[in-house]
Amino acid sequence: MGKVTSLDVARKAGVSQSAVSRTFTEGASVSVGMAKKVRKAADELDYRPNILARSLITGRSRIIALVVGYLDNQFYPDALEKLSRALKEKGYHILVFLASNESEQEAQKVVDELIDYQVDGIIAASVSLSHSLAKRCKTQNIPIMLFNRRQDNPSLSSVTSNNFLGAKKATEYLLATGHRKLAHISGWSETSTGRERAAGFTCALEKFGLEPYDIIDGMYNREKAIEATRKLFSKKTGLPDAIFVGNDHMCFAVMDSIRYDMGLRIPEDVSIVGFDDVPLSSWPAYNLTTVRQPINKMIQSTIKGLMDLIHNDLTEPKQLQLEGKLIVRGTTTNRVKEKE
Repeated sequence: MGKVTSLDVARKAGVSQSAVSRTFTEGASVSVGMAKKVRKAADELDYRPNILARSLITGRSRIIALVVGYLDNQFYPDALEKLSRALKEKGYHILVFLASNESEQEAQKVVDELIDYQVDGIIAASVSLSHSLAKRCKTQNIPIMLFNRRQDNPSLSSVTSNNFLGAKKATEYLLATGHRKLAHISGWSETSTGRERAAGFTCALEKFGLEPYDIIDGMYNREKAIEATRKLFSKKTGLPDAIFVGNDHMCFAVMDSIRYDMGLRIPEDVSIVGFDDVPLSSWPAYNLTTVRQPINKMIQSTIKGLMDLIHNDLTEPKQLQLEGKLIVRGTTTNRVKEKE
């Protein structure tokens, strides 16, 4: 016996083929009795409707594309899992595409694939889209939501944590606990997150009348973060007493380098603060003080925004920033109390 078709189901259920099609098409009109009869026949025949064929009828593929720059950072696999579960509850599936921020040609290729798959929407996480590529998606009627990244393009909707405020909170906490020689290993300066967190850091220092001990671009890269750490501790102007790192992914590399390359203690010799609060941050080996991104709220807002864009062409683009919380753990110390 070959593949079971909708015609086979229709014959077994004693209904028309269009009745089978309507039963498995979201929003189509079909009576309760008819639907029950069709689904019973489909179960007995082990029939699965052709999603691609249905998409030709409805004009919807029920597929959302998640475009990510990289998955090394634990924040993104965690977000990917949560996004996938939340979208599944709404009847959508995810296709994951990897796209480098450094290649316009590669981004163009990814956009071509998204159009070929006729996805209903795009969530771009840690990826920037040029104005021309964003315009092309709009021409194809594919709505876009930026997740954990903002762009200078008022036509694009985005959801991020408040990176500036989060970084400012972290820096103010270090200052309030007696640290005065603060360094920052920043996220990639070509990204909104990297720039905004660095701006929050310097703003807090300026209010105290202080200059940064140093700011080095770690580019959200583990090896670059290790290089930046070695550079900080090779300076002849004394050691920093605290380092604010642009995300937890880099922070783990910084901590490993300080402990095993420099032979120094955390927080006794230097306090460390990260950004994201990925699951690894709470592990005893790191026990990292960090700024928690409100990931669940970010995901809820991202999906709501995307659904609004998919189902309502008149929805205006929105740039939403959600406040995160400073989580104090064991990588920081109160130097004021130590001096008393």
